[in-house]
Amino acid sequence: MNVIEVRGLRKNYGANKAVDGVDLSIAQGEIFALLGPNGAGKTTCVEILEGFRKRDSGDVTVLGIDPEVSGTGARDFRNRIGIVLQSTSDAGDLTVSETIAHFSGYYSKPRDPQEVINAVGLTEKKDALIRSLSGGQRRRLDVGLGIIGSPELLFLDEPTTGFDPEARRSFWALIRELQNSGSTILLTTHYLDEAEALADRVAVINRGKIIETSTPTNLGGRATSLARVQWEENGIMREELSAEPTAIVKRLSQQFTGEIPKLAVVRPTLEDIYIEMIGEKSGATE
Repeated sequence: MNVIEVRGLRKNYGANKAVDGVDLSIAQGEIFALLGPNGAGKTTCVEILEGFRKRDSGDVTVLGIDPEVSGTGARDFRNRIGIVLQSTSDAGDLTVSETIAHFSGYYSKPRDPQEVINAVGLTEKKDALIRSLSGGQRRRLDVGLGIIGSPELLFLDEPTTGFDPEARRSFWALIRELQNSGSTILLTTHYLDEAEALADRVAVINRGKIIETSTPTNLGGRATSLARVQWEENGIMREELSAEPTAIVKRLSQQFTGEIPKLAVVRPTLEDIYIEMIGEKSGATE
């Protein structure tokens, strides 16, 4: 079953086509990453899915509901989703525990507040005022507020901005736990390693259009891209591109005595593929 179905989604701001005919399907239990440069249309697209912005045209269902539903339907819809915005502003004079407990009252089946505090790694800060939290701790609180309602669908907008490397990996573990518990997650991020580590599938959007949707491994033909074999010979770095890098390494091992100087076999990273895709579509020259 698909949690999100989008067909022909369009949103214009005057002459600017912010979302220009987007088709998208996200399956239940999937972690799906939406990637794109600033101004590509991903924020507008996600805000439409969240019900915060109206579309001009197209068909959209989220959890089987049109997100533009109003009244009781809107309250029921919001009871089933969780949202972690890129930036938030809450009462700094409340403690972490008070804030989580307060937000739990908005949902019909909230998780236990203390369980959520533990899950996002804020146990030692549960009695601290929000204004005293570091940037990374504040993002953990944002995630706590996003998951307190036991959401079927969780929207994460740049969730690890400001995290140090250790905190980012702890957060990734939390997201995988949420997926294992049955949540579907739509993630927007500028960190390509984050998308590769977490996402079952990714979509690249630019100029309001989806360029491609695939797994991180196969995006842009990555799985079949040529490998780059590099080595040093007579003080000069040399390289060859090949679909069969093992054959080149075998040849070099016969050519050199002992170790092959500065040998490296490199395949394109997700970031390499992504930059190539948006560079071609945006007309960039670098």
